[in-house]
Amino acid sequence: MKFEDFIAKGLVKKSSKDVSLAKSLVKTAESDLRYLKTQTINELSARKIMVNYYDTLRSILEAIAIIDGYKIYSHEAFTYLLKDKDEEVIAKKFDRFRNIRNNINYYGKNISIEEIKENSEEIIKIIIILKKKNLDKILN
Repeated sequence: MKFEDFIAKGLVKKSSKDVSLAKSLVKTAESDLRYLKTQTINELSARKIMVNYYDTLRSILEAIAIIDGYKIYSHEAFTYLLKDKDEEVIAKKFDRFRNIRNNINYYGKNISIEEIKENSEEIIKIIIILKKKNLDKILN
């Protein structure tokens, strides 16, 4: 599958570049990250914290898509957007996080505290990389 396939299926639509929306998404994602860093990860909070870290990464990807002139209606399409940007490694990691999130939200799966710690660190690193490569110009 390719990113263009998502456009053909209507799961991605071309839109106008919206810098103010992209900035707002990044600002919200940064605020969410600050909040998440204050949370204690335990058996009760683990699932929700993982989902929220994933949502923060997805918000950054949404901002990138908006700057590129796309509105994305499928989380899977973000994987292919990343591949189109020659970010194969990040695309694979994002898809893994997407599957973890889906397993939590739709199949009631649990996730270990250790997995959350590892995944959250990786998500933060990915966000830093993606912002630097794709969003620094509009944020400054």
